[in-house]
Amino acid sequence: MVIKVFGGKMVECKKVKEIFRVTGIKGKGAFASFGTEVPKLAQQFLARLDEIDNHLDTEIALFEPKRDDIHLEGHFYVGVIVKETKKEVPVGMDYIETALDYVTTRGKISDLNKLHNNLLKWANEQGYKRNLDSHIVETYHPMVNSEEEVEIYLPIYI
Repeated sequence: MVIKVFGGKMVECKKVKEIFRVTGIKGKGAFASFGTEVPKLAQQFLARLDEIDNHLDTEIALFEPKRDDIHLEGHFYVGVIVKETKKEVPVGMDYIETALDYVTTRGKISDLNKLHNNLLKWANEQGYKRNLDSHIVETYHPMVNSEEEVEIYLPIYI
C-alpha cells in the first residue's frame, strides 16, 4: 500500500486480489461516448433492480480496456454486486464473475479521470503490468453529506 499526494489530498493506491460477482446489462459503443452512455444504461438497469435477488446495493461497472489509439469502440456492463454465483438472471441481463489481481484507489467521482491517471502512474512506478484482456472495474459508493465516491480496479499481471 502506498499513499500518494493528489491535488493536495492523500490518496491510497494498493494491490489487491478481488472477486466480483455481478448481475448487469451489457452496453457497447465508442470509448469517447462512455461518459454519457454508461450512466444512461445504468439508469435503465436501476429501473429493473427489483428483479435481482441477493444483491448488495453496490453499483458496479465493468469496462473493456482501450488497448491502443485505433481501438475506438468497446463494451461495458452496468449492474450490482450479488452475494453468490448466479445460475439464472433476469431476461436481458448477464452474470459476470472475476477473480483477479488489481491495483486500486478510491476518491470523489468528480475526480474520476485524475484518479485513473494517478493509479496508472502509480502502477507503472511499482512495475505492475496491466492486464488488457480483463475488465476495468469501478464500484460506486454514495456518501452521506458529500459527493459519491468511486473505487477503481485496474487488472494487472502478477
